[in-house]
Amino acid sequence: MSTSTKRCYYETLEVERNADDSVLKSSFRKLAMKFHPDRNPGDDTSEVKFKEINEAYEVLKDKDKRAAYDRYGHAAFEQGGGGGAGFGAGFASSFSDIFEDLFGMAGQRGGRGGRERGADLRYNMEITLEEAFGGKTAQIEIPVSVTCEACSGIGAKAGTKPKTCSTCGGAGRVRQSQGFFTLERTCPGCQGRGQMIEDACPSCSGQGRVTRERTLSVNIPPGVEDGTRIRLAGEGEAGVRGGPPGDLYIFLSLAQHQFFQRDGADLHCRVPISMVTAALGGEFEVPTIEKGKAKVKVPPGTQSNRRFRIASKGMPVLRSRQTGDMYVQVVVETPQNLTKKQQELLAEFEKLSSGNTQPESEGFFTKVKDFFGNRAN
Repeated sequence: MSTSTKRCYYETLEVERNADDSVLKSSFRKLAMKFHPDRNPGDDTSEVKFKEINEAYEVLKDKDKRAAYDRYGHAAFEQGGGGGAGFGAGFASSFSDIFEDLFGMAGQRGGRGGRERGADLRYNMEITLEEAFGGKTAQIEIPVSVTCEACSGIGAKAGTKPKTCSTCGGAGRVRQSQGFFTLERTCPGCQGRGQMIEDACPSCSGQGRVTRERTLSVNIPPGVEDGTRIRLAGEGEAGVRGGPPGDLYIFLSLAQHQFFQRDGADLHCRVPISMVTAALGGEFEVPTIEKGKAKVKVPPGTQSNRRFRIASKGMPVLRSRQTGDMYVQVVVETPQNLTKKQQELLAEFEKLSSGNTQPESEGFFTKVKDFFGNRAN
């Protein structure tokens, strides 16, 4: 069918151009059921109509294809550009929507032979900032399901074997006809395993696995952050009846540090200094995360909240040679509980002060004085 004679895809699906995905899907499902060839045997018109419906839905359900169609029409898919009528892979993906909605078949995938993968496990571990800096090897104990030794994981009592499921013949799935559909679903008798255990192992009650305490060694690399996840493949629960094991995921959280706050690879700390040190200058030592010390020189006239950067004294970047910095923020502490002598000295200092010694304060109150004067005028 040439692009000049093709019906509009929106007309084919009997929807408006602004129809959302749910409306498109609903209309496609209704029309596909109506014109399906199995419901209209020998009707060539229905078969052609069904192909048109499928082609229209294949384009309009795809965001990019729909945008191209809205702009260029059928010409957007000339020269093999993505429309494509018929019963190929596009039909399979589109018509699967009908099965999912009508019969609840979405996501059903049965296993065979009774082998099921074990569940993944999660373990929460709290570490210190120092441990995150240098890395560590930790020993953890977790209760996990392991393969039952008594039955070697098959779930049957010693000396017996599982028998093939009589309902599905060992396939793990059964077929059922509903009208013109033939549906396949997980076998209700064996839950998709394909085998039935008549005489269960007393040690594991037929599960093929038992719970045990296991000690594992976990390697924590330097530079891990809060929320880092470490995967230990095959260390989760044992599979059912000999199936493969799941994985173990270690989720790390960092304990609050008494001195440092972390921001990515950088470390921050606040240090109170005296009014005299801020005014006259001085220096002090601060601890570093690698258990060392660093000197911070305070120049005369330092204001509160000023930050000093100490290069390369932060945290290592995970799986990198880079290292963050350390930032020291000084906070000028106002003297408290002054003696009479101290009060007299500060009062004398205040008398000798001028705009040069306190320029910010002087400038602010000058503006306040001008403001009140202008308002009065």
